Amino acid sequence: MNVARLLARSAHVHPGRPAVLHGERVLFDYRELADRAARIAGHLRGRTGLQPGDRVALFMHNCPEYLEVLYGVWWAGLAVVPINAKLHAREAAYIVENSGAAALFVSEDFAAELAGLLPGDGVRELHIPGSAAYGALFQSPPLELQPRDSDALAWLFYTSGTTGRPKGVMQTHRNLLTMAACYFMDVDAVTPDDVMVYAAPMSHGAGLYNFMQVIKAARHLIPESGGFDADELIALSQRIGGLTLFAAPTMVKRLVDRIEATGVAPSGFKTIVYGGGPMYVEDIRRALDVMGDRFVQIYGQGESPMTITALSREQLADRADPRWPQRIASVGCAQALVEVRVADDGGNPLPPGTTGEVLVRGESVMAGYWGNADATASALRGGWLWTGDLGVMDEDGYLTLKDRSKDVIISGGSNIYPREVEEVLLMHPAVSEVSVIGRPHPEWGEEVVACVVCRQGQRVTAAELDALCIAHIARFKRPKEYRFLDEMPKNNYGKVLKTALRARINEQ
Repeated sequence: MNVARLLARSAHVHPGRPAVLHGERVLFDYRELADRAARIAGHLRGRTGLQPGDRVALFMHNCPEYLEVLYGVWWAGLAVVPINAKLHAREAAYIVENSGAAALFVSEDFAAELAGLLPGDGVRELHIPGSAAYGALFQSPPLELQPRDSDALAWLFYTSGTTGRPKGVMQTHRNLLTMAACYFMDVDAVTPDDVMVYAAPMSHGAGLYNFMQVIKAARHLIPESGGFDADELIALSQRIGGLTLFAAPTMVKRLVDRIEATGVAPSGFKTIVYGGGPMYVEDIRRALDVMGDRFVQIYGQGESPMTITALSREQLADRADPRWPQRIASVGCAQALVEVRVADDGGNPLPPGTTGEVLVRGESVMAGYWGNADATASALRGGWLWTGDLGVMDEDGYLTLKDRSKDVIISGGSNIYPREVEEVLLMHPAVSEVSVIGRPHPEWGEEVVACVVCRQGQRVTAAELDALCIAHIARFKRPKEYRFLDEMPKNNYGKVLKTALRARINEQ
């Protein structure tokens, strides 16, 4: 089934419900949104001459046009290639060329530079949302919704490429519909009064979370800032209410800081789904204290989009459970439509409490990597997706992540999991952020280095942090050096770039 049918259904059943908002202003209802998508589809299949399965790239900031372009592409029976708007134009050009995209929608400030980097025989048309030429697309007659097989490519998502060239993850219509079903079962209920706020990039998880709102004919709000601004979100929560958003842990932390500082009631926020990186125990404790039971954690990858495990608001709120401190350090239990195991190198399940690689299988798992048979064969083995993440599962099925396998520090033959050390260092009230990495050592193989960012106006010494580590973890795990930084290098989604940190440390 074509995921665009979700929009067609809501437009038919609830045509007058508001669909797209820019800030507080309603731009389109569901009838209008579906009509605009159908006209974009009519242009792409008619004038541009694209055929079912062709790819269309989106190199765009968050903007009101993003949803209509997404659905216009799917409506036409084509596949979307969403590109991170923070990438360099050369990186975006690689993705456009590698995916074989036949058409491109690009924000105006990227258009000239990107166009100059593309080969002349690739992209047939380039469209700039908001321009007069873009407005002319809606003169095209609306196209009838095109059928697609559930296993056809829908969303070609390129990984971050921290270990080399980014790989194109092939997400099918079935994958995305499975993700949507899991959301209703494991993450949150959705009502027509809800408002999904796209404060995180729509090219990533936030954009994937549009389907559930479309199914329920709820509202989609693109902030006027186009991104994350804590004060803007707080104002929207007070004036509109019912806000739901997907946020990286760093965004959650900044929002909590601002709400605590201003004393504003958090009642206008309905649900904050967090994922995309580790949420440390001290941070989620504080978030719950400040904002209450509004949080849900999900763990997923591009290869199984948003759909591996979930930790519900009820589980996060259940402080009476004697194992609550351990529960909130986990990423929850397997979502309803997938199987998850912690396995050894042969894929055999390990007993509870034993660290191994996290494997997942189910209808959410990708079809493979675009044009990369070797990478596909490495990631999809024995019917399972090998995530590259290390974790431990308890006897009740709660999964706690340790680290990416490539981030584990091996010192003197012993494995040291950076997150374990980071959790301890974050216990110090002066520490705002920390990232633990390994540095080559001639005798031990690697040694532990902690990069630390202090809270504004506060200080902490290496000796204090060392004493904290000695009090909580084995001596061999404690950092051999503490580097104090003004800020961490991060990608646009708030993930700390450990590769950049390693390069910085090794240069000095």
